Amino acid sequence: MGKVCELTGKRALFGNNVSFSINKTRRRFDVNLTKKRFYLPEEDRWVTLKVSTRALKSINKKGISAVLKEAKAQGLIK
Repeated sequence: MGKVCELTGKRALFGNNVSFSINKTRRRFDVNLTKKRFYLPEEDRWVTLKVSTRALKSINKKGISAVLKEAKAQGLIK
């Protein structure tokens, strides 16, 4: 897959660069992704995921197990 967060489904947005003379050219707003390993204690294994920094914040707050359950409920992961 391309530049897509595996837990939240965030992907690139598109918009315009606007110059001082108000000329508009298309541009991409890429997602801030990092590759990170997480330990799942209930499955006793390590998982490598490509996640956005927003997903990392929610993992730190809720825990990896809760975030994975939410992503499965939303149909983002199998």
